[in-house]
Amino acid sequence: MPPRDNNPPEKKSTLVQLANYSQLAFIFPAATVAGWLLGLALDHWLHTTWLYLVGLILGIIAGFVELIRTVTSSDSKNP
Repeated sequence: MPPRDNNPPEKKSTLVQLANYSQLAFIFPAATVAGWLLGLALDHWLHTTWLYLVGLILGIIAGFVELIRTVTSSDSKNP
C-alpha cells in the first residue's frame, strides 16, 4: 500500500487561475480561425466551395473541447 500524503493539495493563487482561464480567450478564437483557414486551403486545393464550413465547424468544436478540458481539469485540482 503506498504511503498516504497527509498534506492537502495547495490551492492555486488567484493570478494562476486567472491566467489559466484567460488562455481560453485566445485558444477558442485561434482554434476557430485555424479550422476556417484549413478549410479554405482545402477548398482552394480541391476546387470546392464548402469545405471551409467543415473546417469552421471542426475549429469551433475543438475550441469547445479545450474549454471543457480546461474547466474540468481546474475543477478536479481544486479541493
